[in-house]
Amino acid sequence: MLLPVVVWAQGPRRAEPLNFGQWVGEIKAFTQQDSLQKPPVAPIVFTGSSSVRKWETLQQDFAGYPVLNRGFGGSRFPDANHYFDQLVLKYKPKQVILYEGDNDINAGNTVNEVYQAFLAFKSRMRRDLPGVELVYLAIKPSPSRWKLYPQMQQANAKIKAYIDRHPQHLRYVDFGPAMLGKNGRPRPELYVSDSLHMTPAGYAIWTKQLQPYLKK
Repeated sequence: MLLPVVVWAQGPRRAEPLNFGQWVGEIKAFTQQDSLQKPPVAPIVFTGSSSVRKWETLQQDFAGYPVLNRGFGGSRFPDANHYFDQLVLKYKPKQVILYEGDNDINAGNTVNEVYQAFLAFKSRMRRDLPGVELVYLAIKPSPSRWKLYPQMQQANAKIKAYIDRHPQHLRYVDFGPAMLGKNGRPRPELYVSDSLHMTPAGYAIWTKQLQPYLKK
């Protein structure tokens, strides 16, 4: 059964065009890594954009769990869907942790486009990895994209509402509240100089909140 292709709608603000080819080098690098060091059997695959790719302490943070980092560049949801076979399916994972949507909103995609792309990823999971749990990490707040956070929260809310209605093999984790200070703005100490990516303190929050969801 062929799954529907998600096409970004053209609205008042046209989204930046996609370029799947820009990730070919990173995808090939994963294959090279696999040839040099055999990945875990039935791993917990972490994939998505640079917040995952830059999680350099992933194995130490989740010691004892068969985690595998397959985050790539500044990817968007369609990139993760396009490379699903290479990033996820080939590893026959026991669980998949996904972080996408951040760059989509920043690139001009709508809340509904992010939601539809999530559904496309979920559909691939259900078709090709039935029974494998997908954990969606909500789009985080960040100082550099603070003006976009209301849209990000709307996308988070739509995805959460779907997961709440269809909880089987789907989980939702939101780090947002823990990353905001008393003033309701992102805590500066959680971000590096670009005000987008995270310091070890930011990843410590992610580790603490996500660990209870991981499967041994």
